[in-house]
Amino acid sequence: MADRPCVTAARGFTLIEVLITLVIVAIGLLGLAGLQLTSMNSQLESYQRAQALMLVEDMANRIRANAEEARAGAYPVGTEYGLATDDDCTILTVIAERDLCEWNDAVAGTGVVEDGRNLGSMVGARACIENIAGSTDGEAIIRLTMAWQGMVATAAPVSTCGIDAYGDDDAFRRTVSIDTVLANMAP
Repeated sequence: MADRPCVTAARGFTLIEVLITLVIVAIGLLGLAGLQLTSMNSQLESYQRAQALMLVEDMANRIRANAEEARAGAYPVGTEYGLATDDDCTILTVIAERDLCEWNDAVAGTGVVEDGRNLGSMVGARACIENIAGSTDGEAIIRLTMAWQGMVATAAPVSTCGIDAYGDDDAFRRTVSIDTVLANMAP
């Protein structure tokens, strides 16, 4: 019996190594899951920003194409767009009214509807139009702003479009703006 090595001291050592390895792998997988969640949130944020820029640029192009009516105030200031309506835009004959109706529907996301909910736009999208003082050359400047709800809290934007619609401190509100300049074409 003297030639048998003592194995009692190493008993269970491999089991502890396996448990420690499992804990390390579990922590790594939790970190990877957190990274995936952050990545998905960032992807949604950038998608919503791209959608907002597309809608604002669409309206800017409509205003530029109808500059004479825009200079006359046909695109009213102070109205928040993006609330779903049952209006039929195709029956409107005044270009500015039709532009605003179609833009409102696009902002409200009425292009994609599921179970009675509009899904075709950003989360809680709102759009605003404001007139900015023009230049001494007679230019008119119209600022178009899009607001929507972000996924994580950040600093509240300076713009007032959609203010107080996305939480008490507006930390979830996101905005993009484009200034549309209408040149004075008078001789």
